[in-house]
Amino acid sequence: MISKSEMKAVSSGLGDRDASLWTKITQLKVGVVPLPLYITLAIIIYAASVYNTLPPDMIGGFAVIMIIGILLGDLGLKIPILKDIGGPAILALLIPSILVFLNVINPATMKAVTTLMKTSNFLYLYISCLVVGSILGMNGKMLIQGFTRMFVPLIVGTASSIIVGIGVGFLFGYDVMHTLFYIIVPIIGGGIGEGILPLSLAYSSILGESAESFVGQMIPAAVIGNIVAVVSAGLMMRLGEKNKALSGNGTLVKSDGKNDLTAETQNEKKPIDFGLMGAGLLIACSFFIFGGLAEKFIGIPGPVIMILLATFIKCLQLMPQKMEDGAHHLYKFVSTSLTWPLMVGLGMLYIPLEDVVKIVTPAYAIICASVVITMVSSGYFVGKLMNMYPVDAAIVTGCHSGLGGTGDVAILSASRRMSLMPFAQVATRIGGVSTVIGASLLLKLLN
Repeated sequence: MISKSEMKAVSSGLGDRDASLWTKITQLKVGVVPLPLYITLAIIIYAASVYNTLPPDMIGGFAVIMIIGILLGDLGLKIPILKDIGGPAILALLIPSILVFLNVINPATMKAVTTLMKTSNFLYLYISCLVVGSILGMNGKMLIQGFTRMFVPLIVGTASSIIVGIGVGFLFGYDVMHTLFYIIVPIIGGGIGEGILPLSLAYSSILGESAESFVGQMIPAAVIGNIVAVVSAGLMMRLGEKNKALSGNGTLVKSDGKNDLTAETQNEKKPIDFGLMGAGLLIACSFFIFGGLAEKFIGIPGPVIMILLATFIKCLQLMPQKMEDGAHHLYKFVSTSLTWPLMVGLGMLYIPLEDVVKIVTPAYAIICASVVITMVSSGYFVGKLMNMYPVDAAIVTGCHSGLGGTGDVAILSASRRMSLMPFAQVATRIGGVSTVIGASLLLKLLN
C-alpha cells in the first residue's frame, strides 16, 4: 500500500508539474499580451460581434483591429523569410483583405471598423501624430537637408518608372496609352482618395464615360504597386542590416556625425511625461486642422501645409522643448502600438481584392512591379550620388508608388522607419498631385 506521505509527495509532484506547465503557458505571448489573456479577449470580442453587441463606434473598431493586428504583426515577425521582407505589414494588409473578400467578417465587425477608419478618420489622426511628432523630434539642420535633397531622386524615379513601365507594357503587347493612364499613373498618383478618385473624375470629364468605370480599372494597379513597394521596403531594410554603411536607420542625409540625429537618438533617454503626451496630441491635431483651414485659401493640400508648418516651427525653434518632447513621445507610442492594428483596418476597407482579381494577369502584375522597382532603384542610386543614405532614400522614393497615406504607413512599417514619415508624406502628396495634374492635362491634349 501507498502511505499518506507518499500520496502527498505524488500529488505534490503533479501539482508542481501543473504549475510549471501553466507558468510556461503564461510566458507565451502574442505580441506583448500573455497568450491566455489574448485568447480570453479574442473570445469576448468575437462573441460580441456574433451576437451583434459589438459597439459600432471607436471602442468596437479599436477592439477588432487591435486583436487582429497584434496577432498578425507578431506572426509576421516570426515567420521565416516573410519576416525579412516586411512580414507584419504584408500580413496585416492582406489577411484582413482576403477575409473580407471571402465574406468571413460579419457585418457588426465591418460596421465598427468602418466607423473608426472612415467616420472617425483614424488614419489621419495616426499620420498627424507621426508627422508632427517626428518632425519636432528631429535635428533641424538634417530636416532641411532631407527635404531639399529628396526631390531629385523623386523626379528621376518618376521619369524612369514611366519610361520603364511603358517599355515593359509594350513588350507584353499593352497599348502605350493604356499602360500609361491605367497602370503607371494610378500607381504613382498618390493613392485612392488623393489620386485615383480625382483621376477618375478627370478621365470621365475628358472621355465622357462614368467615373466609376475608371475607378475599377485603376485600383488593381495601385493595390499591386503598393504590395510590391511594401516588399521592396522590407528587402531594403534587410540590405541595410547586412551593410550598415548603406543605411541611416531612419536618417535620410549623411553628415559629419555631429548632427546626424534622428528623433529616437535625441529623445530616447528623456523620461516620458504622460501630461506632455496629451499636449503632443493637441499639437498634432491642431497642426492638421491648420492645414485644412489654410488649404481653403491657398489651394495646397492640407497634409503638405501641416508638414511645412511643423518644419517651419522646428527650424525657427518656436516650440518649447517640453512640447516637442511630448509630441515625440506620442509619436513613439502611436508608431509602436497602433501601426499593425491600423493596417488591419486599411486592409479591410482599402485593399479591394475583388477588383484586383477581375483584371490582373501575370503580365499586368509584371508591369506594375517594374514601375515600383524602377522607382525604388532610382531612389537608391540617385540618393547615393547625393550623399544620402541609399537605403533610406530608396524607401522614401518608393512611397511615391504606394497607396497614399495608407501606403506610407505600410511601406515605412515594413522597413521599420516610421521617422521618415514627413519625407514620405511629401513624396506621396507632392508627387501624387503633380502626377494627377500632369496626367489629366496630357490626356486632354491627346483627345
